[in-house]
This record gives sequence, C-alpha cells and structure tokens, in this order.
Amino acid sequence: MTTDESGPLMDRTPTGRRWPVTLQHGDVTLRPMRQRDATDWERVRRHNAGWLRPWEATLPPSATPGPQTYGSLVRNLNRQARQGRMLPWLIIYQPQEHGRSSRPVMAGQLTVSGIVGGSAASAQIGYWIDQRLAGRGLTPLAVAMAMDYCFGELQLHRIEVAIRPENARSLRVVEKLGFRSEGIRPRYLHIDGDWRDHLIFALNVDEVGESMINRLQRQVDQGGRDQDQQPSSQL
Repeated sequence: MTTDESGPLMDRTPTGRRWPVTLQHGDVTLRPMRQRDATDWERVRRHNAGWLRPWEATLPPSATPGPQTYGSLVRNLNRQARQGRMLPWLIIYQPQEHGRSSRPVMAGQLTVSGIVGGSAASAQIGYWIDQRLAGRGLTPLAVAMAMDYCFGELQLHRIEVAIRPENARSLRVVEKLGFRSEGIRPRYLHIDGDWRDHLIFALNVDEVGESMINRLQRQVDQGGRDQDQQPSSQL
C-alpha cells in the first residue's frame, strides 16, 4: 500500500510482512536495532571512529540536528521502519567453529532508506562494517540479503547505492554484486563535513533474474574470497 503514487510503503508491505523483520543466511543475520544493543553499538562505533569518518553522512550547518542518543536514534529509525520508509538493520556475524556456532558479534549496520512505492518503487542502500571484520565478505552478503527482500517481499523495482569515488573497497562491493554504473552526481551528499561527489550504482529487479545471494555465491566460487570493504555513504 502506498500513500500516493510514489509515497512510502506503509506499515504493511504488499505481501503482508510487518516491521520488525529479521533475515538470516549462513553466518550473517540482519536484525532490527534494539535498546539493549546500546553498549555494544557504542563500543563498536568508538573503535571504528577513524575508519568510518571519511565516508559517513554529516549535517550541513543549516540542518536540524538529528537524534542525540542511541535510544532516540533507535526510536526514530524504528518509527520510520513501521511507516515503511526504511529498513534499519544491524549486521550480526555468528561464524561456525568446529561445527558449532560461536557467540554472535555485532559487525556493522545496513540501512535501506528512501523506500517509495507506486511509479518509483525504489530505495537506496547504505552500510558500514567493523574494520576488525573486514575481509570476510560480510557486507556483499548483507547487501544481497537486503536486496532479495526488497525485490521479493517489498516488490521494489530499483535499488541504488551511492559511493564516493575515493572509496575503492566499497566500489568492490557493487562490482562483485554486478551493479550497473550510472555516473557521478556532483556534490550529492554531505559527507565528512562537506558536500561530496558520489558515483551512483543501481540494479533493477528485471536485471537480476535470480536471487542476489545466488549471484554473489557464483562470483565467490569463481573468484575466491572477497576483499571486504569500507562503508558506503549512509543516506
């Protein structure tokens, strides 16, 4: 259901799924942020402050400040998720060791934002990953999982990712997933204190033709383990 021809997908998606939504494949789970995650989230963010700073969204001087605490951030994101405007997930990594699952670790975040239905039926994806877990292919898998959900359950037509040209590792993610390049948008997003150029990559559902997870697995089988990535720009 949409509010108008290109408005947000509201509380109930076309197939009846409601937020909160959790996805799992192999060692990776995408689940909603919870208030009790505050300590782990703040610890991971502190450890990765320098790793994330060059790629994360900032606010121009005239902008209204956003949530100032973790608790208010979670409430804001979950409210927008219930309205059908976004899917704010944590990336949880739980590897298998000696045939048994180890303790789950908070690995990062993936957000599907700007969800609209109707004649647009599109969204954007942004993400970040803990530097200590880079190199394990977690983000390409998380992006593939999110896209399968958006194309299948939400029946979206288009998914877009915006990446700074300097972010070579994140460019590797969209390359591995077979995204189509659409060129550069000058001074597109306010990142690290200024308006920055971004390269735009997209896929339409009819370009995929199969599960994104299957597409990624085929690439991994052909090319070996992924060299994991720095974050894309968070929209």
